[in-house]
Amino acid sequence: MKPAIEIYDTTLRDGSQGEGINFSVADKLRIAERLDQFGVHYIEGGWPGSNPKDLEFFALAQRRRFRRARLAAFSMTRRKGIAVDRDPSLRQLLEAQTPVITIVGKTWLLHVREVLRAKPDENLAMISDTIAFFKAHGRTVIYDAEHSFDGYADEPEYALATWRAAERAGADRVVLCDTNGGRLPREIAEVTALARRELAVPIGIHTHDDCGLGVANAMAAVEAGATQVQGTINGYGERTGNCNLTSAIPILHFKLGHRTVPAGSLPKLRDLSVFVDEIANLKPDGRQPWVGAAAFAHKGGMHVHAVERVVRSYEHIQPEAVGNTRRVLVSDMSGRSNLLAKARELGFHLAPDAPEVRAILGRVKELESQGYEFEAAEASLALLIRGILEHNPELLFTVEGYHASIRRDGANSVCEAAVKVRVGNRHAHTVADGDGPVNALDEALRQGLAKFFPRVGKVRLTDYKVRIIDTGTGTAAKTRVLIQSSDGSREWGTVGVSENIITASLQALVDSMEYALLRK
Repeated sequence: MKPAIEIYDTTLRDGSQGEGINFSVADKLRIAERLDQFGVHYIEGGWPGSNPKDLEFFALAQRRRFRRARLAAFSMTRRKGIAVDRDPSLRQLLEAQTPVITIVGKTWLLHVREVLRAKPDENLAMISDTIAFFKAHGRTVIYDAEHSFDGYADEPEYALATWRAAERAGADRVVLCDTNGGRLPREIAEVTALARRELAVPIGIHTHDDCGLGVANAMAAVEAGATQVQGTINGYGERTGNCNLTSAIPILHFKLGHRTVPAGSLPKLRDLSVFVDEIANLKPDGRQPWVGAAAFAHKGGMHVHAVERVVRSYEHIQPEAVGNTRRVLVSDMSGRSNLLAKARELGFHLAPDAPEVRAILGRVKELESQGYEFEAAEASLALLIRGILEHNPELLFTVEGYHASIRRDGANSVCEAAVKVRVGNRHAHTVADGDGPVNALDEALRQGLAKFFPRVGKVRLTDYKVRIIDTGTGTAAKTRVLIQSSDGSREWGTVGVSENIITASLQALVDSMEYALLRK
């Protein structure tokens, strides 16, 4: 049996160094609890000596009980010229009271001489002293050997001497770091294999994604003998990010046959990915491997036809294994197979030879030639299918008129919209203000419909995208508006197209409300 691989998560420390990432203390505690539930082996909570936020996090974390994960505090080796027991940043690590302490030290002579301005022997002493100090206090010590691969390429003997110094001092793990993210899998594998031969201590790997090889390099290290993989959820991190654990974990399990997190956690992988994105206030990357919305999305008719017959013909794994779902996209590239599969997904049951199939497909292609796009507007597609299957059913409501305007009120702009709706033989005329004309239109429409359908009070516009379709016509160009709406439990997308952005927005808003009302 292949060895189990430890998962060391550094989302809360290295991940928070990524551009646009700023976790509060409460955020970090929520993520730590979720990581513990998921089953990672180590959670690196932060650097107590670097900022007050991390000090607060560790103080609060002491009151929490982690069932599976071991909490780690991070810091550098002692400073040059200071005794280890007099270095205040190291005392703060002890005060964090974590069972694990991770120490980063220099491997590359360039850094030793030019950054630390230290002698090579002094750097070795800094590594040894720091690790021995924490071992004497009963801590598990993980040693992160910064710039391992650059250092080895420059001065192999010195790089090896730093790793041996860490091992002799009692380090429980020596982690090789591709800190600049510039090395290739072949180089990673060669150096990891050498470290595995020369050291008795278990070897870990810490990679960055500057060449787009963060995950590949980590896997190369594992195949060369590393038994710990460090990384972050969704690949957050310095510059272009770290090894992405949402890719690394399923590769280790499904492709390389290593045990990592509990098997029952793998179907929760996508939920974990989305959760961390939400906490970070980032929109999930739809093209993320394994967990992205597009990871198992099929658009080409040939692909859909094949998947309908043999799933593994175009899917390397069942999407449910990582908590994802298969999606069929309908567009002007679609064939009959796409439409039938998508219709089933939306709750419609069409016979392959039904005349409506040709009519729906023809209408989709006609509309997309005009600028419509249904891949992200499945609610609008559902309404289109319903309209053809039910032969233009009576609408639940009709917008008989609308108006939107912007006016200046002193230093402020005021946006106002009026909407007149009809439901049967009853009418409602409502006026609303908003942050912009579309927001005002949305408010006026919902207020008017709420008089007849109280349920629409729960519907909220969550995203709004505008794209100019035919830029060659200048200001007369067609505009496509895509909106996302939610009722608190589900989200759906709708689309509108017009030369007038307000008209296009209203089309998408009307579809959104109608879809919400038709949902059971």
